[in-house]
Amino acid sequence: MSAKLNLADLVGKRVHFVGIGGSGMSGLARIAISHGIKVSGSDASETSVISALKALGAEISIGHHQDNIKGADLIVFSNAIKSDNPERAAGSKSGIPEITRAAALALLMSESVSIAIAGTHGKTTTSSMATIALQSAGTDPSFAIGGILKSSGSNAHRGSGKYFVAEADESDGSFVAYHPHAAVITNVEWDHVDHFSSEHEVFKAFDDFVKTIGGFLVFCADDKGAKEVAAKATVKTIGYGKSTDAALRVDQIFLSAAGSTARVLWNGAKIGTLELSVPGEHNVLNAAAVMAVGLELGLPAASLLDGLVKFHGAGRRFELKGTVNGVRVIDDYGHHPTEIKVTLEAAKRYAGGGRVLVIFQPHRYSRTKAFINQFAEALSLADKSWLLEVYAASEQPISGVSSANIAKLLGSSKFEPNFISVTEAVAAEAKPGDVIITLGAGDVSSLGPLIIEELQKQNESAS
Repeated sequence: MSAKLNLADLVGKRVHFVGIGGSGMSGLARIAISHGIKVSGSDASETSVISALKALGAEISIGHHQDNIKGADLIVFSNAIKSDNPERAAGSKSGIPEITRAAALALLMSESVSIAIAGTHGKTTTSSMATIALQSAGTDPSFAIGGILKSSGSNAHRGSGKYFVAEADESDGSFVAYHPHAAVITNVEWDHVDHFSSEHEVFKAFDDFVKTIGGFLVFCADDKGAKEVAAKATVKTIGYGKSTDAALRVDQIFLSAAGSTARVLWNGAKIGTLELSVPGEHNVLNAAAVMAVGLELGLPAASLLDGLVKFHGAGRRFELKGTVNGVRVIDDYGHHPTEIKVTLEAAKRYAGGGRVLVIFQPHRYSRTKAFINQFAEALSLADKSWLLEVYAASEQPISGVSSANIAKLLGSSKFEPNFISVTEAVAAEAKPGDVIITLGAGDVSSLGPLIIEELQKQNESAS
């Protein structure tokens, strides 16, 4: 295998993915298989994602063991997999080359016209919208997204067209490996405090990312951070948003309970009306970013708008899990105060005359410590909230940091770390017309089906 990897070099070779069941890794494995690459991998437990990859021909071991990498020509790992992992350690000892997940994605995109969707918030939704819009324009793009695209039931696909839409995760700065033709920056603010110790470091990462863009940058003209980064770009920049100086401008915005409409102008001329079936002004802006990308690529406005009409959301992004006796249960990935604020604003509109009841699980102790006051302020938009304990992810607990601290700042909140107790409590509180939201990036999403089951039990016992 050559020192500088090319995609063609890997056809027929065996690539081993450590942690293959993760949202990012599983998508790359799926695309690699479609290229004729032999895929193996390992993960901690059997899941539906792993079962699907096995059905495609991947050889996957449950549990990490040094023998799993025997016969591998290349090892791919995410930054969550440390160097002392038995498979990485064995690979290093055997001289098997290894690359990061970001480098693997860059390799898979290398033969396409790549479009990287970056930003502190909104990446998954915007990437999903872009994929649907480009499909509607007849381009059959490849895509690799951090969530499930509802229309396809998958987070990744190798299309027959020349475009490749990729969600560009900034959490560890590795998105500088992508070198896309086009990129979107939805917004920029401090997050991932486990990796970035200051806002300055976040902006530096985005500045470095912009330097790798080969064609053009689309940025939100309404966001101070995105504007600041775009101002330093040496490639063509295209602003989008409500701002009068945006090249792709949306105005006459009407927000309904479950969707929105807006007039779309491109360089001052009306090109159509945007209609969305997902709530919130933030989604109008996400769609505006997609329109700007598509139009700059020369795709027809009508086709792009038609695709956006058909977009019904991405997995874990204001996802309706079910309705019982007029109580709607929503699951959302929001885990930063800004995301929580816009999600709950949309939820209040969605609920109409009903209440918004939230079960929130903070993600990472470092983020909880940094944003405790902001979390409390954002959650104050809910009518009532329950706080699960912090989801640690890969972190060790920080002394004195707990979800209970957020609950103390909120008079309408209760600290309830027990999953069964919180499920029973929120179901008992809910009345017809209310909206229950499970909120956070951890395993809080598993509560949706349990809440629905509990609501059904209560409904049956009452009738």
